[in-house]
Amino acid sequence: MDQAFNQLAKQYPDLAKFESGIRMLVEKGYFQKGPEILINRTPGRLDLMGGNDDYTGGLVFETTIREATLVAVQPRPDRSVHFYNPAVKSIGWKEQIEFSLSDLMEDGRVKPLEEVRDWINQDPRSSWCAYILGDLYFLINKFPEKVIHGFSLYLESDVPLGKGVSSSAALEVAPMKAMSEMYGIQVKGVELAEWTQWVEIALTQSACGIMDQLTVVMGDEDYFVPMLCQPCQPKALVKLPDILRLWGIDSGVRHSVAGIEYESARAATFMGYRFLCDLEKLEPVLDKSGALPRWIESRWNGYLANVSPSQFRTCYEDRLPESISGANFNKLYTPHLDPFTPVRTEVVYPVRAATRYAVEENWRVQSFFSLISRPAELLDTGTGVLLGELMYLAHLGYSECGLGSEATDKIVELVREEKTNDLLGAKITGGGAGGTVAILGWNTPVAEAAFQRLLAKYAAWSKSKPYVFSGSSAGCDKFGLVRVSYP
Repeated sequence: MDQAFNQLAKQYPDLAKFESGIRMLVEKGYFQKGPEILINRTPGRLDLMGGNDDYTGGLVFETTIREATLVAVQPRPDRSVHFYNPAVKSIGWKEQIEFSLSDLMEDGRVKPLEEVRDWINQDPRSSWCAYILGDLYFLINKFPEKVIHGFSLYLESDVPLGKGVSSSAALEVAPMKAMSEMYGIQVKGVELAEWTQWVEIALTQSACGIMDQLTVVMGDEDYFVPMLCQPCQPKALVKLPDILRLWGIDSGVRHSVAGIEYESARAATFMGYRFLCDLEKLEPVLDKSGALPRWIESRWNGYLANVSPSQFRTCYEDRLPESISGANFNKLYTPHLDPFTPVRTEVVYPVRAATRYAVEENWRVQSFFSLISRPAELLDTGTGVLLGELMYLAHLGYSECGLGSEATDKIVELVREEKTNDLLGAKITGGGAGGTVAILGWNTPVAEAAFQRLLAKYAAWSKSKPYVFSGSSAGCDKFGLVRVSYP
């Protein structure tokens, strides 16, 4: 390895371990001697504020984590595609999957999306590769003249599954970055985020916003990625002030954006949007000009985040139903204004709370962003109290939408108990309904001691040792692509 690689490996110890795995696979013949191997490292993300308002056009405020997915790809001279993920063997999944590019084709054309989805899902032991195969499907569909040969791919990841830190985005972005480069396709930034968001929504049918993908693409160590999700407008990165500290605690309750809680809250939000359009006699139309279709109208352009909180409270809140069954909603309105969630007849949807959250969370994040972006000398005690209160209010909003949990509430309660010991605030993250709680505090020994106390209390309460997220790392674009070859 050259000096540049060795320097990078010192910064990212998981890269050195990963390269050892590549070297072993060269010796075993999985990778070939000679041809270049491309490596990308993409971390997961921790949501500090705004985690459930990306699909309604709100501002979100995210950071990367230390844990990451690493991918290595090498072109093959034939049309065979090989995926190798040794870690999944321990949970009963297939560690190695092989197929041909021809399996994605029929009569000289790319197979319909539904057929490819059914093919992926026919063996649950192979389902881990859905995101990677989705990346390949996207590329062969968009660039058929370039995707003409197969490749071998090796994957390792220490981004924990089901903890609300976007293991799926890391698993989509790293392979897309490396495969694209291998095929001579340059992609980065917003475009890379949009491509991989399409994969998660269209192929794996997880109704996600774009914040996860953009954060893991554009993030950097010790920085936050603020973005207005209309549909994807990143702002300049914001450095975490040295006087503040951020932790994440896994609640132990598994989170999934494919879960019914997230789906229900999201669908309820778009039901509320439909009611507001009806109250203002607005006629939404389906806009297909972007990367994904969405409904728009002339006043709010399809984004509830564009409704001001005072206007919502004054004009709309009391006129919305507190809740409504899917069956009754379907009698009133068709179509549903979210192309990516169904309205299930048997589900009762929290329309008023979900709509209020979409409106108010955007303004909470705007306020939080403004406060934390101040010069360090202006981040005084009063500012810390405001930052914490905004986090507590965001957490309450989740609970009102049905996205809370007893475990995450317990962590937040324990943070409140340490409010005089330099811990400022806490909230559930991402899609909610379990997963991880973000905690903000002053960067002091007092805060660290308080954090360790609450960690011990939560371990005793939950009867398990919680996983802790601390620190961050470079996003996909910042890390770039490492090229190695073995003579």
